[in-house]
Amino acid sequence: MKITDWAVIFVIIIAPVVWLGGLRAENLREVNRLETRYTSALRTAVQDAAASLNRNELQQFESGYGSSKWMRADKEQALAALLRSLSLNFGVADDLTGQQILLGYIPAIVVMDYDGYFLYTADLDLSSDTWTYRWQDKKPYTYLDASGNSIAFTLDRQVTAYDAATNRWVSGLQNEIKSEVSIPLLQNEALFDAVRRATIVRRIEEDLAQAIRLHNQIAAKLGVDYTFTLPVIPQEEWNNTLDDVGMLVFLQGIPVGDHYYNNYAFGGGRLDLAPAVIGAVDPNTGIKYYFRESCDRANAYSYREEEIFPNERAAAEKGYFPLDCRESAP
Repeated sequence: MKITDWAVIFVIIIAPVVWLGGLRAENLREVNRLETRYTSALRTAVQDAAASLNRNELQQFESGYGSSKWMRADKEQALAALLRSLSLNFGVADDLTGQQILLGYIPAIVVMDYDGYFLYTADLDLSSDTWTYRWQDKKPYTYLDASGNSIAFTLDRQVTAYDAATNRWVSGLQNEIKSEVSIPLLQNEALFDAVRRATIVRRIEEDLAQAIRLHNQIAAKLGVDYTFTLPVIPQEEWNNTLDDVGMLVFLQGIPVGDHYYNNYAFGGGRLDLAPAVIGAVDPNTGIKYYFRESCDRANAYSYREEEIFPNERAAAEKGYFPLDCRESAP
């Protein structure tokens, strides 16, 4: 055979391989783009929600009463902020069906309060085979030792403890009440802090695992072809989170390419976050603008909100123009 014949054969063999390789590379780029978009949407939503945890109208509910970490966590307001942000960034703000489908990819939401935690999950009614999403009752960070002593932990050293030896309850800071009780754990400050953190994490993870198992049954009814599992969260992330009231949100099972998006995000309720950046469209001109959530002038316009961004740069990169929010602006 001539050299040209071999060249033709080579091209015939290699061309499909090169084409498939290029197609695969393009798919990987699209998967990476989607995962980046979903992660940004999730983190932005959790930041918005966590900031809403500490928006209290009454002074007696603000932090600073008895403990620098105590405050009333407004879980309803945080949930509304979370779902609003996610709905906007996933394009289902005006689609109730789409919002329900999006909830199917959120197996659990946790609000970690000062002295306990709330879990927002789907509640399945076996008698009617229906379900509703609701907050479970608040659960304390409780610990029980082999001697029958019980301790209710908080996010700092404030505790409520039951001393089985004297059959009485005491409350106060660990280092102040340790001389009043015979509970071994309260006598060692380093051990106390380690057990406190481990107990909080274990209690939350146990309830999360149970909630996610139930969510798998509901997800199957919604047509979600994915088995939800509790991801492994590094201890370092837990340690950073247990220093403050906050929120933990899971987003799983969204198809991206030939696999599924699976992530989670923490948000602290005492973070001094700047107001969110809103991306909106003028329905009359189609021009896209961005502005801070605190922009009063934006309320005077009937702009259609499309996305929420963590900062102005992210909004500008998506083609949005800054809206002049100055009161003296024309």
